Amino acid sequence: MSRLKQHTDNLESSIASYIDIQMFFALLILVGLGVTMMTSTTVELGYKGYEDAFFYIKKQMVFMLLGVLCIFALTRIRLAYWEQLGPFLLVVTVALLVMVLIPGLGRTVNGSSRWLALGPIGLQVSEFAKVAMIIYLSGYIVRHGSNVHKDFKAFINPMALVAIIAILLMLEPDFGSTVVLTALVFMMLYLGGVRLAPFIFSTACSIAVMYFLARTDQERWSRVTTFWRPFEDPLGDGFQLTQALIAIGSGGLFGEGLGESIQKLFYLPEAHNDFIFAVLAEELGLIGIAILLCAYLVFIWRCFWLAGYAQKQQMTFAQHLAYGCGIWFALQATISVGVNMGLLPTKGLSLPFLSVGGSNLLASCIALGLLMRVYIEANQQGARRVHKRKRKPTGGR
Repeated sequence: MSRLKQHTDNLESSIASYIDIQMFFALLILVGLGVTMMTSTTVELGYKGYEDAFFYIKKQMVFMLLGVLCIFALTRIRLAYWEQLGPFLLVVTVALLVMVLIPGLGRTVNGSSRWLALGPIGLQVSEFAKVAMIIYLSGYIVRHGSNVHKDFKAFINPMALVAIIAILLMLEPDFGSTVVLTALVFMMLYLGGVRLAPFIFSTACSIAVMYFLARTDQERWSRVTTFWRPFEDPLGDGFQLTQALIAIGSGGLFGEGLGESIQKLFYLPEAHNDFIFAVLAEELGLIGIAILLCAYLVFIWRCFWLAGYAQKQQMTFAQHLAYGCGIWFALQATISVGVNMGLLPTKGLSLPFLSVGGSNLLASCIALGLLMRVYIEANQQGARRVHKRKRKPTGGR
């Protein structure tokens, strides 16, 4: 037993040198649930479309492998390089979003041109745009620290960049990503020290613009209004939401059993992606929902803890990078779950680490790699400061 405990302690110590141990176990639960639900929701879909029950999970495993390689690489790149690369990454992001809109380069699915065609693979650029914005804004707050607090121009400059990216996203159209990206920027700037008055003014303006964009598009507005009364048109505009609510209601306390979902059998559209939470609720019940939400809460909480830890080490860029990643995961998970439960209008947003979709998984792995690098450098900085205090000569004779 003592030898087993020693091996366990050594393994835990090894893991703890790269990632916060609580974050690691929360992530382990999310990935475990993700692989399970991805397999469960895509078996029939893969067999019908490609005569291969495991087609989608094989494809997802390729992206997972790429994601692990990205994590491995990012843990070895100093954060100082990302701080310098922020503006360049944002320029590349804008260029890629423009390319998505060019016929032949962009791939259109269900009326939306959100994917950049790279041979057989389609990358959803909006997912990587969120990570690029987090990196850029973290560096921007460092470069314009005191000005962000006082100078309205220092606040409005990043908002102009967000407006450009938001316009490109709306041309795809991708209303969900526009909302997430805009909210992400507002929250990061607020945590960066922006005064309350311009923050409230810009938030109000953005809400007004979002309302106008939704109100002037019949399909978009029907999604907004349908979630209030989905059962009034269960075979029309309310079809997705009613099927999702039926799935969640059918799960009960313990669920119908893994793989036993009825709604995923081509009743619930996008069951493997936007509405994977509803299938999880149907198969694993309230117990499964509680485990999933607790894992997300712990993971996001540790992101914010990591930001506070970096702040103690006086690592401003790392601090806001961790804040940004935590905010992004929180927004994405909250909106996706809210849509599935009929608390928010229907929007096409992936559930991090669960939904089938290579771009979201790869972008999430990149964010995770950055978080791990923040943890590594914060630990190193903390160890150096402790070492300096120990070496500091004491007074006296």
